[in-house]
Amino acid sequence: MIENRFRRGAALLAGIAGICFVLGLAAPSSSQSPPSPAPKETPMAQRATGPFDVKLTPQSPGEGEAAIPGRLSIDKQFHGDLEAASQGVMLAVTTSVQGSAGYVAIEQVTGTLHGRKGTFILQHSGTMNRGEPHLTITVVPDSGTGELTGLTGTMTIDIAAGGKHSYNFEYTLATPAAQ
Repeated sequence: MIENRFRRGAALLAGIAGICFVLGLAAPSSSQSPPSPAPKETPMAQRATGPFDVKLTPQSPGEGEAAIPGRLSIDKQFHGDLEAASQGVMLAVTTSVQGSAGYVAIEQVTGTLHGRKGTFILQHSGTMNRGEPHLTITVVPDSGTGELTGLTGTMTIDIAAGGKHSYNFEYTLATPAAQ
């Protein structure tokens, strides 16, 4: 009886190992490593900077929707190295503790980046922890179109005294992989 269980267990393990090998989940048994892919040319990081104007417009909650989180529309005009307009949506909340809040947003940017025309999507995630800000703004992968296809990067925002906004956009523009 124990011998039959052992045989069934060994057969089951052999079957699983075979499936894993067929699916490519197991390492090859030979000591040779697979050939290395041809080295890719790494695009150089670039920087775009300039001022921007932003208009945030509170949106009324839809019927049956809660007022929290608050919903705002975003309209921006970028100037400088990025000459573009963007439109988006922001969801935001504040807490009962002064200086603590959070927001997420998505915006579509349309215009020219260092002379290249196209569109791309920015995704925001921001928190304020008792006055300590943390903000991440990232280009959504594969969202670039036109001459901005293959765009990746991150953006930071500075707000100077008087409410003047500026951006610092670190990006790369790579040739997209074949579809």
